[in-house]
Parts: sequence; C-alpha cells; structure tokens
Amino acid sequence: MSSTTTTTPSAAPRRASLGNPGYQAFLVLRTGFTVAPILFGLDKFTNLLVDWPVYLAPWIDNVVPGSAQQAMYAVGVIEIVAGLAVAVAPRFGGWLVAGWLAGIIVDLLTIPGHYDIALRDFGLLLGAVALARLAQHHHSERQPH
Repeated sequence: MSSTTTTTPSAAPRRASLGNPGYQAFLVLRTGFTVAPILFGLDKFTNLLVDWPVYLAPWIDNVVPGSAQQAMYAVGVIEIVAGLAVAVAPRFGGWLVAGWLAGIIVDLLTIPGHYDIALRDFGLLLGAVALARLAQHHHSERQPH
C-alpha cells in the first residue's frame, strides 16, 4: 500500500503562493492594516496611547456636534470598521483605509506643528493603496479565466 497526501484544490495553490514575495507583501500589508486600525480605533475610547482629541483640528471640532472626545469615539468606530473591512475584503478595505488616511492628512495639515505626522500618514496611505492593488491582483489570480 502506498500513502498519498491529498489536498483540497484550493489549498495547494494557496500554499504555493506563500513562497511568492508579492503574496507575502500582500499578507504583511493586510495584517498590518487590519490590526493597526482596530487597535488605534479601540484606543480612541481609552486614550492610553495618546490624548487623541489633540489631533482634531479646531475647525473640524467646530463643525461636528459634541466634544472633541465624542468625535474621537466616532473616529474609533470608523477605524475599527475599516480594519475589519481590510480583514474581510482587502480589495475594498485598502481603498477605505486610504480614503480615511487622506481625511486624516487634511485634518493634520490644518494643525500647526503636526506636519510630520501628516507626512507619516501619507506613507501609510501609499501602503493602503499598495494593499488594495495587491489584493486586486491576488483576487484576479484566483479567479478562473
């Protein structure tokens, strides 16, 4: 008797993809853009990492109802949803995170002294766009032609 290893049709290509540097990059970005928004979103409710309302431009605070901390609660919910979207549907979630980061950049550019953080977030925006594009590529590879 000979023993053979059987794999499901979808498991073998996925395992083979793990050796592909492009797929590895996709997984790193997907993991990062899932975990970071969820963690930072949760922190908007506790302010353990930083006093988040400081990063809300005064003109935005004047436009949104409630206090700056209440606005951060809404921001936290949006960030948690964005992280979950990346986990479930990275082709969409990557663009959602990129758009959200664009809004954060606009906010930060209107607060003197926060330009360095806006520049950092621009780099994150580029990473989110790369995630969305890699997700599209890897989704297309899995589709039958």
